[in-house]
Amino acid sequence: MTDTVPQYLAGGHAAMSRDEAMSILDRLVAHLRNGTTDMAAGQMEIPISSYLDRGQWDREITEVFHRIPLPVCTSAELAGVGDFKALRVVGKEILLVRGRDGYMRAMINVCRHRSMKLVPGGCGSTRRGFVCSYHAWSYDTEGKLTGVPGEDTFGPVDRDDHSLVRLACEERAGIVYVCLTPGLAMDIDAWLGPVLPYLEALELDKCTHFTTKELAGPNWKVTLDGYLEGYHFGALHPNTVALTNHSNRMTNDRFGPHVRNVFALKTLDAMMERPREEWDPAVAMGLVYWIFPGMSIAGGWRERTVISIMLPGDSWGESMTWQTTLLRTPPQTPEEISEAEKTAEWFFAAFRDEDYTAQTDVQNGLASLADRNMIIGRNEIAVQHAHETLRRLLAGEPVHGDR
Repeated sequence: MTDTVPQYLAGGHAAMSRDEAMSILDRLVAHLRNGTTDMAAGQMEIPISSYLDRGQWDREITEVFHRIPLPVCTSAELAGVGDFKALRVVGKEILLVRGRDGYMRAMINVCRHRSMKLVPGGCGSTRRGFVCSYHAWSYDTEGKLTGVPGEDTFGPVDRDDHSLVRLACEERAGIVYVCLTPGLAMDIDAWLGPVLPYLEALELDKCTHFTTKELAGPNWKVTLDGYLEGYHFGALHPNTVALTNHSNRMTNDRFGPHVRNVFALKTLDAMMERPREEWDPAVAMGLVYWIFPGMSIAGGWRERTVISIMLPGDSWGESMTWQTTLLRTPPQTPEEISEAEKTAEWFFAAFRDEDYTAQTDVQNGLASLADRNMIIGRNEIAVQHAHETLRRLLAGEPVHGDR
């Protein structure tokens, strides 16, 4: 591995059948030979005012982000009984805990006495539960109120009515999903639909957690746009991503609101000159699943997988990204640890120093063209699909169409 470009081991994981993988590889080879890429039927124009409209942002939060299943972390981060994670998600303090029965639970991370944040942010493990640092009210790992100090002077407290507020929570394919509105159920299998078997085939639930890094960014839609196309690789990432990936050469497949983008790696150049039966999709295709509204799973065929969960922050101009590196095999030697660290830092630095820096400049430029339209190219097909999915959700229209 060089100091600047992460190298991967072919994972050999059956993320899809070889026939399907080879079909995608054939599409990429055709694009390289013809100078093309998967494209939408036409360009899309979006009013720049829709990026700037605080009222629309409020609707996106309350009608979309607070109601649909949101990916919030990987199962590998909370692998053991009593493992917990406290984090702020789209303006809500949440607490995730793996119970004694092995199931993940999600709760509002706020004490029911004075509404103080119960558990500081971050991960840990507990067997007994949680104690509020303000008045020492205590809760078990299922969120049930277990102790009220001085209750004889405070007055009686109904334990059921004053336990932590629960949120719908499900795990699928190594990812934890939560609905941020208390009392609102979610059907995670229906939401993931036809992409679920592909996610399960990645076997992320069998991976080892290596590291999770946080990265603050600009407005969520500005940030979203950068995740979903390879048109910018050559210009924005000449010394990082463009060293391993062809710019503007990808396939796109839709799964309801979700997409699979496969980027042509430069290893494909030499491979396509060999007989087709010798081609190896795992080392020539940059596989990325995007789960709406904000999760990228990159490198799912390889030894190291990088999962980026990007969601809005507390205000219009903020987003927060949690970037997690998972490993197929736990590192055993200092050299293996060093290799994993280099991969994690390479991805994080590319996002921080290149993508998010550019997107901050985009956000700063929006107001200067507030009366104009943003043009989304035919080659930015997944960006178009994400904006159309958002439009449909806000309009109350179904988003689970055919692939």
